[in-house]
Formats: sequence, structure tokens, C-alpha cells
Amino acid sequence: MRTLDEWLEEAAAFHGHLCPGQILGVRMALLGCRLLGLNPEDPADRRRLIVYVEIDRCLTDAIATVTGCRLGRRTLKHIDYGKAAATFVDTRTGRAVRIVARDDARETALHLAPPGLSRAAAQRHAYRIMPDEDLFYARWVRVEIPPEDLPGHPIRRVFCARCGEGINDGREIVRDGEILCRACAEAPYYTALEPIPLTGEVPIPIPPSMP
Repeated sequence: MRTLDEWLEEAAAFHGHLCPGQILGVRMALLGCRLLGLNPEDPADRRRLIVYVEIDRCLTDAIATVTGCRLGRRTLKHIDYGKAAATFVDTRTGRAVRIVARDDARETALHLAPPGLSRAAAQRHAYRIMPDEDLFYARWVRVEIPPEDLPGHPIRRVFCARCGEGINDGREIVRDGEILCRACAEAPYYTALEPIPLTGEVPIPIPPSMP
């Protein structure tokens, strides 16, 4: 079995550095697997996992390292709640556990670390040794995963009536009988500018001036 330090070394290599969030993420993932009775070092057990992460920060990279779950494999789901929390689902049994990082763990860590350390260094030290109950809250939950969200080939593909782009797995919106992508039906995250011709010499884009 890998030690915590070995998991942290792998997580830091994947993420680029070792921060308090990485330690929390590694320990959260190990706890989630342990509560579900799964071994994160066993490829067969890893294939049973789907993880819903609720934040797009360091913790998520660490969870992906331990569980092997990835967005591209459709086994890592990002639910943008802005919380240091994740739900671990065993797709074979249907059991699921949601784990939340305790906010008071930050202050607890300061009392456990040797004097003279920075806040981040104190957290890195303490998060390695604090018991799970001082770092996390855990609760059994039920997660209904629709077929279109499961790993595997797309089960349906349609095309937006306005932009013509393809839409996989039920992400379309039907409005007044018209099939629309979410960008056309709602406010997109981007502002469309001029199209770029991709034949011949591709021009170097000039970014628009910022206000």
C-alpha cells in the first residue's frame, strides 16, 4: 500500500506543487475510497468510481490523482458550488458519500504546527497528521446518475438550429419546438467575434483592446 507521502508526491507532480489544498484533496479521496470499501491502487476499483467535485481548485487535482477519475473519462464531474467538498459514488453498489473539508481545520492546524511557520506551512504540516474527524465532515448521500452522464460513447447527438454545432448527451434545450445549444439559448460565456479562415496562411490574431 502506498503511504500518504507517496500519494502526496504523485499529487504534487500532477498539480505542479504541494499546497494545503493538495493534502486535503489526497486525504479526502483516500477517506472516500475507504468509506466505500474501495482500493484506489486497484484498477478495477478505480473503474467503479465517479466523483463529483464542488470546486475548481487544488483539491480537485489531488482527488483526480488518487481516484484516477478524469473529466475526459466522464468519471470526474465538476459541480460549481465553490465548496471544498466532493461526493464519491460506487457505480456498482450505488453507495455514495459526500465529504466536506471543515473550515475550522485551518485554525486547528495553526495550534498543531511548530512555532515560526507560515500559515501555509503550518497547514501543510498539520493536515498530514490531523485525524479525519478534525479535517472533514462526511455523510452518506444518494446520487441518481442519468444514463447520459455515465462513461461510454454518447447516447444521443443533435444539432443546434441556430449555430449548427453538435450537442451530445441531452445538453440541448428545446424552446418553442426548436433544438438549441445552451450558448444560443442562454448567455454564452464568450462573445463571438469574426471567424478565422483556416485555409492557407492562418493570420495571427490581434486581441481586442481591453477597457
